[in-house]
Amino acid sequence: MKVLVANLGSTSFKFRLFDMRTRAQVARGGMERIGSAVSPWFVEIGDRRTEGESAMRDHGDAVRHTLNVLADAERGCLRDANDIAAIGFKAVHGGRYSGVQRVTDDVLAAMEEMNDVAPAHNPPYIAAMRLLADRFPDLPLVAAFETGFHRTIPDGWSHYGIPLEWSTEHGVRRCGFHGASHRYISERTAEIAGRTDLRVVSCHLGGSSSLCAIASGASVATTMGMSPQSGLLHNNRVGDFDPFALPVLMRATGKTLPELLEELANRSGLLGLSGLSGDMRDLEGAADAGDARARLAIDVFIADTRRHLGAMLVALGGADWIVFTGGIGEHGSRVRSAVCERLEEFGVVLDSQRNDAASGEARISADTSRTEVWVVPTNEEWIVAQQVASLLEE
Repeated sequence: MKVLVANLGSTSFKFRLFDMRTRAQVARGGMERIGSAVSPWFVEIGDRRTEGESAMRDHGDAVRHTLNVLADAERGCLRDANDIAAIGFKAVHGGRYSGVQRVTDDVLAAMEEMNDVAPAHNPPYIAAMRLLADRFPDLPLVAAFETGFHRTIPDGWSHYGIPLEWSTEHGVRRCGFHGASHRYISERTAEIAGRTDLRVVSCHLGGSSSLCAIASGASVATTMGMSPQSGLLHNNRVGDFDPFALPVLMRATGKTLPELLEELANRSGLLGLSGLSGDMRDLEGAADAGDARARLAIDVFIADTRRHLGAMLVALGGADWIVFTGGIGEHGSRVRSAVCERLEEFGVVLDSQRNDAASGEARISADTSRTEVWVVPTNEEWIVAQQVASLLEE
């Protein structure tokens, strides 16, 4: 069985192709500027890379072109397009649907109901899924919702202090996201340690960030709430924010509620604080050069991460492992060091040399640390492929 896992943007298409029998990634590739006169694309199969430029009207054209390249007699890895068992999507918010679902009209309608909650993610996925369902009616489409991993969180950690009917009737609760990444960290740490009873804090730090407390493979607490805008501050999204500040801002700025929500979703976070960039690498360079706002953005990000790390440790009653993943988590040695600073009383002792030298999967804690601290690159696409294969087999 071969599963194509798609990562969609409004004008982009990225994919990975997995052979579920061998548990191997067979190919990867992507396309940009879909809808433009010229769309650059590439496909990598093993160590062979093919690239070019083509006119792609929409995501349907992008997928058709990709399947043609993958099934090419000379350079491809498929006998024909029918070798693909399904296309899987790392979908964000399904509202009344969670877990792994065949894409149907009702699933798409449920996703549309969450457009206000996930404005950067749901609309492009819905549009592309509808198009692909029409263009490839015999090819199963499967959505693996990021909220699914967090369905095990107890009520005490998932409810807001709001009228209960808001939760029971309208689904306003902490849903949690980055489910594929946190699930991968859960599975991989169990493999490395040879144990299934670990208490793990998974720190997915990147363009968007969240922490998750994992006990024996199950999510028991996470930092994101009903929307991906919440929890830690992100590269350009706000993170936690007091909603009662909105009327103050509306009066002071003359802006409407939709205008302010758009700013919170697109021009806040690291970008809003620094006024420079949402990329941690840019901010570290600017802070080193004396930029006070860049330093402020970094300091807030570190403080926010430490505050939520403390909550995750409390939820677990201590941790056996703390794992850093995501773009910042995997590559940001300075961020990792700052997050773990002065945590010796909690059993966390970082080894500075290991931390600075870490590349790929690596332990970065000292031998004397009661809690092991690791860097583990995530593999969200593999998790989605596994979930899709399981659904098809059922």
